[in-house]
Amino acid sequence: MNHLLRTVLDALLGVLPVVLFCSTLALPGPVLAQPVVFAAASLKEALDAASLVWSRQSGLKPSISYAASSALARQIDQGAPADVFVSADEIWPGWLRERGRLRDGRVVPLLTNRLVLIAPASSPAPVLRLVPGVPLAAALGADGRLAVGEIAAVPAGRYARVALEALGAWSSVSGRLAETENVRVALTLVARGEAPLGIVYATDARAEPRVRVVDTFPEGSHPPIVYPVAIVADARSPHAQGFVDFLRSPAGMAVFAGYGFGPAPR
Repeated sequence: MNHLLRTVLDALLGVLPVVLFCSTLALPGPVLAQPVVFAAASLKEALDAASLVWSRQSGLKPSISYAASSALARQIDQGAPADVFVSADEIWPGWLRERGRLRDGRVVPLLTNRLVLIAPASSPAPVLRLVPGVPLAAALGADGRLAVGEIAAVPAGRYARVALEALGAWSSVSGRLAETENVRVALTLVARGEAPLGIVYATDARAEPRVRVVDTFPEGSHPPIVYPVAIVADARSPHAQGFVDFLRSPAGMAVFAGYGFGPAPR
């Protein structure tokens, strides 16, 4: 019995390498690496739509994480597995470039946006013009707060502070801010009526029917709002460049235009 068992085992062991070799030949090729994209929260609807168009063309579906540009940049710096970074300002990509975190140190301007003051769509319309001396504090009421992205880090918050300073309104509202982790949270506070006013991007207001635009900040009141795109130095997807090229193509830019974004100067 033991002799018979050994004979069977020897036969199996002799065949096993051949079986494994043939099985290896039968396996499909390596799975195509889908690009991992870190993108500013304000891009969600537009970038989702653009990614869908690219997916239909390429057969690949990018994995996209949305958050504040500041948070995403720090995650990339700490080694998070990202291939592409799309920021809501040029500061955070510049920071990553200085730290050697971007491929070839290259940052490409992609989109532009505008900054707007919003109110809940269901509230009485405050009559405000965003000009020097605007009585913004009075429009907040006795205990209302102004919803903005975190002033020290979130791009929309930074733009908001510069614009308010330019209009002479910063000192009267700086102690009455509801600072949020990203611009979309500020948008939500206003949409829910938890803040009477907020400062967001024009594209954010367009994406949320529960808010309305009170006025648009003058372009000269803050630096141009530019969304750059960059490929991360440690990118692992071979399709990262192809995805970026599509975003910059006429087809990609047409999708962004449909959501209110403008093209960045090239």
